[in-house]
Amino acid sequence: MDDSGAPIILGCDHAAYDLKENIKAFIKQKGVEIHDVGAYSAESVDYPDFGYLVAGAVSTGEYSRGILLCGTGLGMSMVANKFRHVRAALCNDLFSAIMSRRHNNANVLVLGGRVIGDVLAREIVSAWMETPFEGGRHQRRLAKFENMGCLAAASAANNP
Repeated sequence: MDDSGAPIILGCDHAAYDLKENIKAFIKQKGVEIHDVGAYSAESVDYPDFGYLVAGAVSTGEYSRGILLCGTGLGMSMVANKFRHVRAALCNDLFSAIMSRRHNNANVLVLGGRVIGDVLAREIVSAWMETPFEGGRHQRRLAKFENMGCLAAASAANNP
C-alpha cells in the first residue's frame, strides 16, 4: 500500500521543538496533512507523553505513519516500539531512512533534534516519506516480528 501522501501525526519533546516546527512546515509544503500533538514550546516536558500520543495513534491505525523527535531520538524510539504494530526507526542518516522503509516498512520515523540539523532532517523525512516498502521476503520477516509481541506476552504470562 502506498501511503506516501497519507496524513502524518507528529510529536516531540522540548529538545526537538525547533526541528519539529521546521519539519512540520516542510511536510505541509509537500501538500501532506500533518497533525501536531506537541510539544508546543521549548519548555521542558516529558517525552513519553508525546511518544504515547503518536505511537498510540499509529498502533490503532488512526494514522498510518508518524514522526517523533527528541534530543537524541533514543527515548522516543524506546517508547514507540513498545506499541503493537509500531515499527519505529531512529534515522539520523539517509541510508537508514531509506532502508527503514524499504526492508522494515517503518511506520514511525524518529529523529534526534540535537543530533542532526534542519537540512539533513528534511532530506531524511523526504526519503522516508517517498521510499516504498519492497515486500516479498521482507514481508515474511515482518510477519515474524509482529508475532514476537504475542510470544513475549505469552512467555511473560507463563513465567511470572
